[in-house]
Amino acid sequence: NRTDTKYVLSTATLWEALQGLRGAYRMLEVDGVRQHHYRTVYFDTADFALYQRHHAGAADRYKVRARLYQDSGLAFLEVKHKTNKRRTIKERLRTDKLQSNLTLATVPFLQRHYPGESAALLPVLVNFFTRITLVGIDRPERTTLDFDLGFSWGDRYVTLPGLAIAELKQEGYALRSRFSQQMHALGVRPASFSKYCLGASLLYPWLKQNNFKRTHLLVQKIMRGTNHDNAN
Repeated sequence: NRTDTKYVLSTATLWEALQGLRGAYRMLEVDGVRQHHYRTVYFDTADFALYQRHHAGAADRYKVRARLYQDSGLAFLEVKHKTNKRRTIKERLRTDKLQSNLTLATVPFLQRHYPGESAALLPVLVNFFTRITLVGIDRPERTTLDFDLGFSWGDRYVTLPGLAIAELKQEGYALRSRFSQQMHALGVRPASFSKYCLGASLLYPWLKQNNFKRTHLLVQKIMRGTNHDNAN
């Protein structure tokens, strides 16, 4: 169980932030590699029930996804549960490859961790990004820094150059986090953000998305290279 705090910012602001975080974090390195590449397939129902629940502001919600860690070849099926207490619970099942479709072998796992009807879940989009992970030296926290984001499905393809998503992951919520302090100093405030919901709204523009308007405006602002302050 953990508490996640997200920040949406430009990659230029992110690199600026990293300069002020030296000594407080180390970069996670695997086989000498610090930048890791991810590919994720998200699943939803035909009427996008999981997306709609998030859009409606439901405090208790789920995401179902298959993820490939491209550098290592490791793949997992994951169920991510955001509870009404703002806790994030993630369960995952190791798979032999990226699951572009759910199989009978995954049913028992989904029945244990996903309250909906697993047979109704369909692949609806692919998300890809590059990630750097910061590990706290003196505090038990991690921060993931995602950039080079893109989404695709069928012949639809969207990329978001210059956009970065930072996610501070900690047990409980601590204002003493050096990363959160650095974000505040740079005028970047916590934001509600979902890669899945952003990607779905871009690839399926007919989906209801008025409640995501603030996020969309922030993303557009960053993509235009304007002021990164999202406090207003």
